[in-house]
Amino acid sequence: MLITIFSIVITLTAYILSRIAAGKYPSPLTSPVFLSTVMVISILLFLKIPYKDYAPGSDMMTYFLGPATVALAVPLYKQRKVISANFIPAFAGVLIGTVSTIISAVILAKIMNLSNSIIMSLTVKSITIPVASEVSKIIGADSVLVAAFVMITGMCGAMLGPWLMNILNIRDAFARGLAIGTIAHGIGTAEAAREGELQGAVSGAAMGLAAIITSVAIPAILPVFL
Repeated sequence: MLITIFSIVITLTAYILSRIAAGKYPSPLTSPVFLSTVMVISILLFLKIPYKDYAPGSDMMTYFLGPATVALAVPLYKQRKVISANFIPAFAGVLIGTVSTIISAVILAKIMNLSNSIIMSLTVKSITIPVASEVSKIIGADSVLVAAFVMITGMCGAMLGPWLMNILNIRDAFARGLAIGTIAHGIGTAEAAREGELQGAVSGAAMGLAAIITSVAIPAILPVFL
């Protein structure tokens, strides 16, 4: 019980400290999702705490992902008029972004001569884990690889997405939310919500739309390349 409480405390502390660091020193490396992960892993390694002991505390916090995800409906409802007014270009953007990320992942994997199992697992890297897990069963992908690729993609998107858009001078809140939600699912949406309510709402909508498009597109795209 004590180790579970300790696990929760170090996770929350790491996240709070990473938020402070991100506020003072904005950088992809101080992104809370990345920095807090590094901090927790470092503490566990230093104290020689195995993951199986940390897992119960992690599972308790993961339980709240459900209510947190449902809570995304609140900003989505508040911004419904803006989203509705831009639905057609937004849908086109998510469609192109989703299909292109699937095709580019397959092409790069083929160039690197990766196995079909890895290729199939890579195709669902940009959608949220619950949906990716179900799609992976349909296409015969490795569920462990799928989980790893989804987490890595989300983390990279949350870290590098806002930074890259700043470099490219993409300042429009709607466009920023749409891009992050399309490529970086829930982890990216959490980062988008930090920027503003509109970014978070649009990112949440894009995340859901991208999951639907991916579920339909993958069975049609994979046979062309495999």
